[in-house]
Amino acid sequence: MDYSIKILGGGNEVGRAGIEISNSSESLILDYGVNFNQKDEPNFPLQESPSKVKGFVVSHAHLDHVGALPIYQISSSKPVYGTGISKYITELMLKDFIKLSGPKVPFEWVEVKKTMDNFRTFNYGEEVEIGGFTVTTSSAGHIPGSAITVVKTEKGDIAYTGDINVTMAKLVKPAELEVMRKSRVIITEATYGKFNHPTRKSVEEEFYASVMEVLEGGGTVLVPAFSLSRSQEILSILAEKNIPYPVYYDGLARTIMEIMIDNSQYINNKEALRKAYDEFQYVKGWEDRRKAWRSNGVIVASAGMLKGGPAVYYFKKIADSQKNAVFLVSYQAENTPGRKLLELGKFDDSSPLLKARLQMFDFSSHAGKNQLLDIVKTSEALEKIVVVHASPDSAQAFSDYVKEKLGVEVLVPENGQEIRL
Repeated sequence: MDYSIKILGGGNEVGRAGIEISNSSESLILDYGVNFNQKDEPNFPLQESPSKVKGFVVSHAHLDHVGALPIYQISSSKPVYGTGISKYITELMLKDFIKLSGPKVPFEWVEVKKTMDNFRTFNYGEEVEIGGFTVTTSSAGHIPGSAITVVKTEKGDIAYTGDINVTMAKLVKPAELEVMRKSRVIITEATYGKFNHPTRKSVEEEFYASVMEVLEGGGTVLVPAFSLSRSQEILSILAEKNIPYPVYYDGLARTIMEIMIDNSQYINNKEALRKAYDEFQYVKGWEDRRKAWRSNGVIVASAGMLKGGPAVYYFKKIADSQKNAVFLVSYQAENTPGRKLLELGKFDDSSPLLKARLQMFDFSSHAGKNQLLDIVKTSEALEKIVVVHASPDSAQAFSDYVKEKLGVEVLVPENGQEIRL
């Protein structure tokens, strides 16, 4: 039987992940997410004929990997597979997506509910039959519940890394790569295909020392952070260090932290996360917000790129004092206020220059260039690498690097491109 891979989204772009694995009669879709254009409008992946699609496998619950799943529940009913914690967080992320982008989204609450009713959970290492496909998974080390997906075929295994990391973090241990040992084809992300990250230990130490410097000078530290995973990672670091100043957190992070605590089998340092939950102060309303920015403490708030959310409110309150600091801990996409702060020193073109201290810390949950190379080298049967989920320059740089080091075929496909195996 012949197999093919079709890129529905994530080709020469970050986000909007969607990978279709097909044989002559049916197909399986790995991830089905969204990304956003410069007007903050959602972009959806390409669609396949619903009659051909036997189901979906979710690598993890970030919106750029799950945000389009309900589209296939509008006129049909398709099973969705993922880890238990991914199921709970996916529901939360889809509901929040509709709340924020409702008029621009082609589905409603009813399709979100149908998606969740059709969501079936698996454990790492378990073999799952989806139509004529056999799938197995292991931890991808990206966020709690993230999975490497391996599709087994009589022509050899096809592995999809999803978003992957091999760094020891507070929330997750490094990816478990053994599952890819027999993979003939690896479909890999290359978000950071051009450079390597500093060691996590050095980043944590620099971050904590910088936080303490600002607090001991009487200032307030704002940490804009993604609600899913990055907020809990930062809070766990501060808890483990026994920070002697108040810490506040605001946004969806609380609900997600509760899901993580309830599904602690997916969490690396359970004690630090529990301590953060028990000891740090959750912001419940405007009175708490006013108290937080006036305090000599740390505020961890969404959104991580300052595009919206409570972080923008806090930013406007603390930006005008040199005593305070804004510490960015997440990727800052082009044209976002976070990126403008890094490039221009101000929130937008009409804002005054930022007086508060500004610093960026690399807490990335994606593997860097050399780590990505080590990941694909896991396979003892490797013939072909397909690079997705990367900007064109990152994808090309990583492709060239792998060809030079390993001498295997590397493809950087566009959306809509079909690769016959």
